[in-house]
Amino acid sequence: MGRDLFAFFIGMLIILPVIFLVVLLGAHTILAFSVIHFFDIVSSVQRFWLLSSTLVLSVSFMTTSLLVYWKDISLTRFLYLLAGFWLGLLVQLLIAVVLIWCVVLLAPQIGWEHPHTAFLASSFFSIALIISLFGTWNAFHPRVKEITVRIPGLPEIWKGKRIVQLSDIHLGEVYRTNFLKGIVNQVNALQPECVVITGDLFDGANDHLDILASPLAEMRSNKGIYFVTGNHETYIGVDTAKQALSTLPIRVLENEVLDVDGLALIGLSYPERGVSWNMADLLKQLHPSFDGKPNVLLVHAPTHIEMFKSAGINLQLSGHTHLGQLFPFSFITKSLYHGYDYGLYQDGAYTLYTTNGIGTWGPPMRVGNTPEIVSITLK
Repeated sequence: MGRDLFAFFIGMLIILPVIFLVVLLGAHTILAFSVIHFFDIVSSVQRFWLLSSTLVLSVSFMTTSLLVYWKDISLTRFLYLLAGFWLGLLVQLLIAVVLIWCVVLLAPQIGWEHPHTAFLASSFFSIALIISLFGTWNAFHPRVKEITVRIPGLPEIWKGKRIVQLSDIHLGEVYRTNFLKGIVNQVNALQPECVVITGDLFDGANDHLDILASPLAEMRSNKGIYFVTGNHETYIGVDTAKQALSTLPIRVLENEVLDVDGLALIGLSYPERGVSWNMADLLKQLHPSFDGKPNVLLVHAPTHIEMFKSAGINLQLSGHTHLGQLFPFSFITKSLYHGYDYGLYQDGAYTLYTTNGIGTWGPPMRVGNTPEIVSITLK
């Protein structure tokens, strides 16, 4: 079984990049030939340079990802940032291409026989660029999201107090110490009773994760800071992530329950590659430690909702989805996570809050959603 799982993951490491590359090549091909048509480019030299440029751009993100993995320095990080920006801009340009083609194809139906495609393309592409630039600014300016949650049997010591949830910060090539310092300042201003980090604190195989995470030493919380792993911690190695946090006042919860002044804090780790465990069995094992007690569950992905309801979970805090990060991918996350990909959901004594997180993966931009620090007032 272990050998089969290992072979499966090795296969995925080969297959997924190939699929990603094919998709990128296809997207760039559509963009290039649409540009040729819209601007009526007939020169063979111009076509050659356009197609050559799109070929280079189609492999730029994967190439710079390998470069920054090989040598994590300012230059490679800058190239990675540019390639990521292009990836996000590409999405907006493709949306523009679809809209332009819709205008071109529908125009004759309303008597517009010869729409000026060069003007349309210039206008729509300019809008795509503006949206992408704003999305980049947006990705580096998280805002505080305030919510209130009622937990049955909540001890008096917790009533009216704040839990601050951070998720998907993705410290690495894009998000550095200065960004984290800003988050720490925002959190401290909220004067939280407790801070929880629901996975994907790190991103990439940086050799200095401890330095990147060092601003967390200045984070203030009356009842502690707690962390559960996400999928990106499994990519870099859970032990590597734990080592980076070892000198900080952060408690890593690994499939365990901790009593924090009468509130049961349940932390579930993200399954590591090649490791298989059954959620039902794990909950059964942990259940006696929180049965009948007011509780909060920290788990990276918003899954197993019905199982957690049945187990008596009061408040589940998750992240992972980024709400798609870029429009229109929010429709995909909504489908994948059955509508639990973002926001507050309540059903009787059970409440789920899925945050869209703080950082980004891939394109350093957010379009259609706002990065957030979640301030949860308990009642």
